[in-house]
Amino acid sequence: MDSCNKSTRDSSPFDCLLFDLDETLYSAKIGIGEATKRNIDDFLVQECGFPVTQTKILRIELFKTYGSSLAGFACYDIDADDYHRFFTNSDRIHATKALDRLGIRDSFEQIICFETMNPNLAKSTRPDEFPVVLKPSLEAFRIAIDVAEIDPRRTLFLDDSVRNVAAGKAVGLRTALVGRSIKIKEADFVLETVNSLAQAIPEIWLGEGQRMTRTRSQMDPMLATAPIGA
Repeated sequence: MDSCNKSTRDSSPFDCLLFDLDETLYSAKIGIGEATKRNIDDFLVQECGFPVTQTKILRIELFKTYGSSLAGFACYDIDADDYHRFFTNSDRIHATKALDRLGIRDSFEQIICFETMNPNLAKSTRPDEFPVVLKPSLEAFRIAIDVAEIDPRRTLFLDDSVRNVAAGKAVGLRTALVGRSIKIKEADFVLETVNSLAQAIPEIWLGEGQRMTRTRSQMDPMLATAPIGA
């Protein structure tokens, strides 16, 4: 899911920045999302025995019904460890690799991910014993808030999903929708890319009501001090 970083300025309205990972910290244009879909399709064919012609429809139905393909697999008693070995997106391995490739792993104090949300899933003896918890469920956000030990009123949550942003707002987080230019009611802020964070929400560093006087090059190093999730 995400992670957290303490603000260094007492005047800031935020103590923690909670970032989504996929398509928030990096652009969707990179192609990881499409590669992820192909991996799921391959898993459905090679490990589950579905015909190639049905994989796309099944993947979409799993996402619509359960919130993610992984959650759907768990409900159908497909071993999560088998899935992870074949396809690691959204787990801790994926998050760590992505941060390493981006060169910003040391910028985050904590990673809150699939394993954080579902610590007992590997111990289950039947599919319905431990329901899979993922964003945008409110329970996932409550777990993240408890694990990170943060005050939601002083935490900025950044995500590219309108559903996730709405859920974050519902549990009291301040919210920013990434990848959009048009404001929505669920988001306190909108920014086209995370790279424009300093310009779009300068109060993170300067405090509310203060004006930005630093240049972009001066602000970039400070952007490398925040939390993340998968």
